[in-house]
Amino acid sequence: MTSTARKAPWIVARSAQAVIAVAAVADAFRAAAVRDHYLRHTEASLHKSGFISMIFLYLMTLAIVLFLVWLARSRSNAQELSPGASLPSRAWTIGAWFIPVVNFFVPRQFVLGIGRASSASWEQKRDTTLVNLWWVAWIAHVVLLMVGGRVDPGSMAFLVVAEALTTAAAVLLVLVIERITTLQSAALGATVPVAPLSQA
Repeated sequence: MTSTARKAPWIVARSAQAVIAVAAVADAFRAAAVRDHYLRHTEASLHKSGFISMIFLYLMTLAIVLFLVWLARSRSNAQELSPGASLPSRAWTIGAWFIPVVNFFVPRQFVLGIGRASSASWEQKRDTTLVNLWWVAWIAHVVLLMVGGRVDPGSMAFLVVAEALTTAAAVLLVLVIERITTLQSAALGATVPVAPLSQA
């Protein structure tokens, strides 16, 4: 039977969602300020871009921490709801995000696995598509920053596309967090564990 003491991580979920949203907005201001400095190279533009970049860095760091805390809590809940599910350890759930190359592929599988193990109500087509769309937007954003910033860092087109991807990734991640937390909230009120789901 599920533990009545364990609950869906709503507080950390809401905190992560809020900070992710604010960080996305801050990133748009940061990108605009950095581009302005790239074009003008004034003392004022340097101070402005540096200040906004610092705020964004703090927000992004907090968003990452809150997201990983939420992910670890969700992983523990999913393991309790589906004892037979093949889920990564808590350390690997977090550590995989910081390993180059690995972090381009493995974390997506972890999120999908946690989602499937969280509830029998996980919809393979809709919910998997949601996770995949978030992941594509996030990876495209990272690749664009790595490549586009070196090719033409002052390009308005680059700025617009990069920020569009950032916003899309943030919105989709907020929805992923909402979906998995909602499923766990409902499932943790059940009297029996969720039946293990086959991996796609």
